[in-house]
Amino acid sequence: GIKKPFTEVIKANIGDAHAMGQRPITFLRQVVALCTYPNLLDSPSFPEDAKKRARRILQGCGGNSLGSYSASQGINCIREDVASYIQRRDGGVPADPDNIYLTTGASDGIATILKILISGGGKSRTGVMIPIPQYPLYSAAISELDAIQVNYYLDEENCWALNVNELRRSLNEAKAYCNPKVLCIINPGNPTGQVQNRKCIEDVIHFAWEEKLFLLADEVYQDNVYSEGCQFHSFKKILYEMGPEYYNNVELASFHSTSKGYMGECGYRGGYMEVINLHPEIKGQLVKLLSVRLCPPVSGQAAMDIVVNPPIPGEESYSQFIKEKESVLNNLAKKAKLTEDMFNKVPGIHCNPLQGAMYAFPRIFIPSKAIEEAKAHKMAPDMFYCMKLLEETGICVVPGSGFGQREGSYHFRMTILPPVEKLKILLEKVKDFHIKFLEKYA
Repeated sequence: GIKKPFTEVIKANIGDAHAMGQRPITFLRQVVALCTYPNLLDSPSFPEDAKKRARRILQGCGGNSLGSYSASQGINCIREDVASYIQRRDGGVPADPDNIYLTTGASDGIATILKILISGGGKSRTGVMIPIPQYPLYSAAISELDAIQVNYYLDEENCWALNVNELRRSLNEAKAYCNPKVLCIINPGNPTGQVQNRKCIEDVIHFAWEEKLFLLADEVYQDNVYSEGCQFHSFKKILYEMGPEYYNNVELASFHSTSKGYMGECGYRGGYMEVINLHPEIKGQLVKLLSVRLCPPVSGQAAMDIVVNPPIPGEESYSQFIKEKESVLNNLAKKAKLTEDMFNKVPGIHCNPLQGAMYAFPRIFIPSKAIEEAKAHKMAPDMFYCMKLLEETGICVVPGSGFGQREGSYHFRMTILPPVEKLKILLEKVKDFHIKFLEKYA
């Protein structure tokens, strides 16, 4: 009941596109609706290409119903569609449906793979190398599985680039107290929004091959690339292009999801992972492990199928689908540039280019008086800053300390998902708040 100096809380803290007003992709919802309520297959309101996909998915379900369990690895025809999608995306590099596992969002796949890779105790405990800043799923899963988190730092001065010398430093230091076996890469980056170039990916693959590391490529933002001159390259494609010595030996799991991209269907919990070069016995254990949770949500599997098998030129839904998809991505590109430009006009804020994903991770200057006050409140300085921002403006963002950052540097992460007009208001409010904050604590 206390009067606040704002009329609404703007939740820029989580990458939940639909909650921020993004409209669903019509075709995806049509197919899932048809699968959920097959009586609609007789309705003239639905296009034939949507019906065709729904029939195919339902034929793959027990009793022609989304309500039946699927195979633990996922519905067979959907795994075939995922394999075809990967093959098209990667310019003809072969993909085997048997290496595809449908998952409850990408998070479930990542946690499952970590589960089969983590073992040992003491100095032989598995070390998992993760980027700092990172997406907190990784630190949480590593902690839950009692593994060792091995930090490598992204280079903020160089647009959050990944440097192999930094990977080597991190690995060599970690060998003293654990057994580093896994290397996680997030590309495009979350929370940092960078897109890795081909050379960087080649270097990382060579490093993993040299050190016999299992590669985890979190590629859920592969559709979200905005900066000119940036392009998404999958780890799988580059691995194949590097030749048989690499593609027959480097173990790689890559992940995708319905939650991000242009779809933003977070609630369906649809995703997949492709796992290559896994030893047959380990593969058997992976399938066993997946069987414990019976199967991923079947409606989420259906949604994933539309992401990998969208309308094609010549089908009746194609023009509407392309229009909706491009509208979302063009809008995000516009908002990425707007956010970067606005932040860089504010004294005491620096924001690297938002090349991809859907977040800004600006660096903020926090005066020493504010740092002292934060300590008195037993808070991290950027948490103190974010709480003040929330109380005074109603804008909810996440402190950089939640993702990890270099000692003595402070950041926050915010999404660029609000509609353009609301985003402009948000950025203006942050600017005004930051200037007042500096004045108060200077």
